Amino acid sequence: MPLQIRRSGAIKFLRENLLTILTVIGVLSGTLLGWGLRASGIEWSRRDVMYFQYPGELFLRMLKCLIVPLLVSSIVSAIGSLDLSLSGKVGLRAIIYYMTTTVCAVMLGIALVTTIKPGRGSEAYDEMKVPKKLITKDTLTSDTLLDLIRNVFPENIAQATIASYRTRLVYDVNDTKAIKGHLETYKIEGDYQSGSNVLGLVCFSIVLGITLGKMGEQSRPLQDFFHALSEAMMIITGWVIWLSPLGVFFLVTAKIMEIESFAELVGRLGLYFMTVLLGLFLHGFGTLSILFILATKKLPCRYIAKMGQVMATAFGTASSSATMPITIGCCDDMGLDPRITRFVIPIGATINMDGTALYEAVAAIFIAQLRKVHMSFGKIVAVSVTATAASIGAAGIPQAGLVTMVMVLDTVNLPAEDVSIILAVDWLLDRFRTTINVVCDALGAIIVTSLSQGDIDKNRAMQNERELAPAHELTELEKGEH
Repeated sequence: MPLQIRRSGAIKFLRENLLTILTVIGVLSGTLLGWGLRASGIEWSRRDVMYFQYPGELFLRMLKCLIVPLLVSSIVSAIGSLDLSLSGKVGLRAIIYYMTTTVCAVMLGIALVTTIKPGRGSEAYDEMKVPKKLITKDTLTSDTLLDLIRNVFPENIAQATIASYRTRLVYDVNDTKAIKGHLETYKIEGDYQSGSNVLGLVCFSIVLGITLGKMGEQSRPLQDFFHALSEAMMIITGWVIWLSPLGVFFLVTAKIMEIESFAELVGRLGLYFMTVLLGLFLHGFGTLSILFILATKKLPCRYIAKMGQVMATAFGTASSSATMPITIGCCDDMGLDPRITRFVIPIGATINMDGTALYEAVAAIFIAQLRKVHMSFGKIVAVSVTATAASIGAAGIPQAGLVTMVMVLDTVNLPAEDVSIILAVDWLLDRFRTTINVVCDALGAIIVTSLSQGDIDKNRAMQNERELAPAHELTELEKGEH
């Protein structure tokens, strides 16, 4: 009898966690195959790597295809179905949580890099082969920050689904006011770069959701449409994620085949790599756990154990936006209020980049240590503020942190081409920091649900009372609310 119970328990566990187990096997198998192919002695061309990556690329494209319709429909339906005062409280709690975790991540990163000093023991900067023209800087830090706000208010919502605005500084030889090398004197132009303007879509969706909530019964057809669209996207996500074991297998295999020098990975950048990894680990399982315990009075272990599928997909795809549909599905499986998860998770996938903020702070100070540039307290504060702002501006796409890294380096007057120093390990660190980002998003949804439970119950009781009340009492109730 005990053996039969144990066997049925094991079958139940396998049935419930089959996809997670297969995805983890996919990551491990991809890692082993990648190293095996490298060790075979065959020189793999870029085209060979592309062929290996192709199935994984198709999986990634499927996930990314779901981002815009899921993000817009989830936020609109969630806010539209919540009471306006309740949605305001939920939004405020989510933003406070995300800002707190980002600031904690930056402070932890700075504390580690200034204590361990990974750049001091490395080889001299002059001995490094740094390509001088790898990155061409054509914008100022102030322009990047202003673009961040510009993108919050897109001029064309349809265009925001495929492109985001970016300021570009152009040197014109015929312009007498322009001085070559002085970017602040260049001509200011703007263009649109490929990639969804997620910040603008989130802002528009929040405003539309609030409007629908304010319109009441008049907005019911539109609310039903967005709710049905959100549910449809989640059903499609349920189909797509069954491809995740194969998808992450090919993505990880191809990435390992692309490594140019393993000696460089563990050699001169080894201490820097371990510093970032230690920071991510301490933040993910230390800082976030403490905040979780303080907010919910529960241990996070049980919840983190259910996030295996989310973490494996985030590691394989290196994209928090692409992992967003799976994160929402995971939170639904945990029994969280879907109105909260569909509001909090998309916002988190957009503005919450703890791993990126920590990585950028560590990287900037590491490069300063290599160059033997003294980091005063004022410069460290500047790095922390810029890293926080840059992480919000980093879209949830692979290696977006490298773009915003230039902005952080500019704050402490370090050249943009120094980003190339850390390129060798960035692809791997990108996967680890994305994993921490999505764990933070999911824990945030649990924390906000826990803190809002009293308001949710009160709101539900009022709705039930309104549904059961006769017409004359309903009028009195509405007067009482006003």
